[in-house]
Amino acid sequence: MRRIRLPEPPSGSVGMPEIFEGGVNVIRRAVVIGNGFAGAENQSIGLVRALGLTDNHTLYRVIRPRGGVNEWLRWLPLSIHKVVDSIINQLLGKSRFYMTAQGKKMGPFPAQNGGNIGLSSILEADARHIASMARENFEKEGPLLVVASGWDTVSTTSSIKRLAPQNVFVIQIQHPRSPLDRFDLVVTPQHDYYALTPQGQEEVPRLMRNWITPHEPPGRNVVLTLGALHKADSAALRLAASEWHDELAPLPKPLLVVNIGGPTRYCRYGTDLAIQLAGSLHSVLPSCGSVRVSFSRRTPPKVSDVILRELGDDPKVYVWDGKDPNPHMGHLAWADAFIITADSISMLSEACSTGKPVYVIGAERCRWKFSAFHRSLREKGVVRPFTGLEDVSRFWSYPPLNDTAEAASRVRAALAERGWSLKRNELRPRRRRRRRSGSLHRNNHCERHQRSRGQ
Repeated sequence: MRRIRLPEPPSGSVGMPEIFEGGVNVIRRAVVIGNGFAGAENQSIGLVRALGLTDNHTLYRVIRPRGGVNEWLRWLPLSIHKVVDSIINQLLGKSRFYMTAQGKKMGPFPAQNGGNIGLSSILEADARHIASMARENFEKEGPLLVVASGWDTVSTTSSIKRLAPQNVFVIQIQHPRSPLDRFDLVVTPQHDYYALTPQGQEEVPRLMRNWITPHEPPGRNVVLTLGALHKADSAALRLAASEWHDELAPLPKPLLVVNIGGPTRYCRYGTDLAIQLAGSLHSVLPSCGSVRVSFSRRTPPKVSDVILRELGDDPKVYVWDGKDPNPHMGHLAWADAFIITADSISMLSEACSTGKPVYVIGAERCRWKFSAFHRSLREKGVVRPFTGLEDVSRFWSYPPLNDTAEAASRVRAALAERGWSLKRNELRPRRRRRRRSGSLHRNNHCERHQRSRGQ
């Protein structure tokens, strides 16, 4: 097996004391506006990491009302949703019907919105407060970088830009479905513009074309990427490789990692795809040393049940139960090849940034802009369809996707046009921690691998 040599992170330099480094023209801090969903927040944090502000950013969150009828109001803009929720509470807040409806839906917030740690540990995003902070600290700390992703964050970030235009630089990740001049920079994947392509126009009824966004091609303040931004940069993978060394390094090679998501509006599937995946995995097992399977929070039980029933007893296969520390970053660092369901743009983007073989299952079930995304990946040669005929021990590679670093470069250029720059940080070596190998479950897994090899 050929080793993948990850690109070195950019080397920092020790400059003059920061009070003299550009004065008010240097960005030294960032604010991330999150929506509670890991896929969106990781894109913002990944860009902040690539810009060298890992240790100088604060996470705020927009919080949408939840429970009861609020689940039917998620299509409303956040500000309007909050007003409607307030009115409903005033009119029906004490009625038995409303309390019963709320009770059926309420409970601990799911992990994707802060988990059970409580949202009090993260500040709620308030545009006026953040804009005021940017203005008041401008002379002392320079401009404020604001990065956000997801539709729920759009009204907050655009308000910050409107309230403190001379003191902030606002980056919106993913197309905001609103006028782009409300932001300094928009970072969005190419497939968000699928509606403007000839293929996209053919799929949209003529009467509906005025309702489908975007309406105009990307302008000067738009940065196009192939996939999603993420946090899995070379430094993060090196740290993960160290932390997961004791658990993953001893496994027989090649190590095949299987990431299973869940059906979406544009990529529908059920047990039929799970059965197909299980059968194809059985076919490639002879060429694998070990297989690690992970489900996402979106994976339906009927899909995971098929995988567990068909593969759970195989000595080469380990299925993560979701209870131990999440091995995702360790898998990215140690895997020799990946199989990923077609629904997850984030998981595919991360895997394709490693340069390792990535196989996709279910792409033929995707439509609209998801089909355009998969077509772009195939044309660049970074993925191949998973058929069950593969020899996993045969290595192939490609130029890794580098969307996050390329977007960061465009951000620096846009800041330079405005006469601003980013604080130059000296990279500090991070202390590496290895996970202790005391897990009985993991030891049993390794013993099963050894028995399967006759050891």
